[in-house]
Amino acid sequence: MRKLFLLFAATIVALCAHAQQRLPNVTLKDITGKTVRVDTLSNNGKPLVVAFFATWCKPCNRELKAIDEVYDDWKRETGVKIVAVSIDQAQNINKVKPLVDENGWTYDVLLDPNGELKRALGIQMIPYTLLLDGKGNIVYKHNGYTDGAENELLEKVKACM
Repeated sequence: MRKLFLLFAATIVALCAHAQQRLPNVTLKDITGKTVRVDTLSNNGKPLVVAFFATWCKPCNRELKAIDEVYDDWKRETGVKIVAVSIDQAQNINKVKPLVDENGWTYDVLLDPNGELKRALGIQMIPYTLLLDGKGNIVYKHNGYTDGAENELLEKVKACM
């Protein structure tokens, strides 16, 4: 009986280890007002980066600026797509589009003013970056930003291709 229990427990652990986390079924709006179901985000079989930020978050803005400088190269090399998710609250949401325009970011930008997506993913602090493989599985998570961290992200993107 004990061997059977151990076999059962090992099987459960193995199944859980292989379970992939995916984006939750949350509906947000982009900066043009279009409704987007987050669980349907994809990049046609190529990697997708989801970067959480806020207009007031200096490290977030440094990260998005650093990635923007190399984004065209990344797209050519890996086909990666970046979606930036603002967690600015409703009273500050009007600052998001001017920030995006001022920096010339070409990322898709979603708005999460109620923190629904942030909560669903258990995100406590920003900047917070997720990498999804071409099948939509979250394969990498990173919290915070230090100069040069975008190079590590690029390596993770290449590894999941």
